[in-house]
Amino acid sequence: MKSVKSFVAALAVALFVSGAASADDKGKATNLKVNTSKSELTWLGKKVTGEHTGKIALKEGTIVMDGNKLTGGKFTADLNSITCTDLTDKEYNAKLIGHLKSEDFFSVEKHPTATFVVTKATPKTAGVYDVTGDLTIKGITKPVTFPVTVKNTANGAEATGTITVDRSKYDIKYNSKSFFENLGDKMIHDDFTIDVKLVAGK
Repeated sequence: MKSVKSFVAALAVALFVSGAASADDKGKATNLKVNTSKSELTWLGKKVTGEHTGKIALKEGTIVMDGNKLTGGKFTADLNSITCTDLTDKEYNAKLIGHLKSEDFFSVEKHPTATFVVTKATPKTAGVYDVTGDLTIKGITKPVTFPVTVKNTANGAEATGTITVDRSKYDIKYNSKSFFENLGDKMIHDDFTIDVKLVAGK
């Protein structure tokens, strides 16, 4: 009888320890700081007569990992840093950047940053997630969902993905078919994309 009691007591202790360990493992989320010099945002906007592309610098960001699993993250983009990389004419390039920073587009003087905050990361296949989050541009916040690939690195993690943004949802009306008719070849597409590359470490 004594041996049975001892066995039950030992089993209870083992289950308690095992349960405590599992609870601890589930709570070990790691915040990895984004290295802004190694990370980048690349934008692409299209119009009837062509397209333009360029870069936006990251101000700060984090990737949240629970073991090898993506569980959260956020980043802030510095819209004052926006550049165009396809126009070689300096005057035309400067004119485009000035226009993008103006009230017609991103109103950078009033809203110098844009932010994205992960609200949900759903695993699809190994290292690939459907990420949903809140994207804020010009003080307007809307949910967006896009696929993200996460690779573990020696010092942390690297996340890449492409966000498709509908500018009409952020009060960016200039030459948009959502707000104006008969634009002809002056029409600029509402959707533009941002290729995101975040390199983060401990």
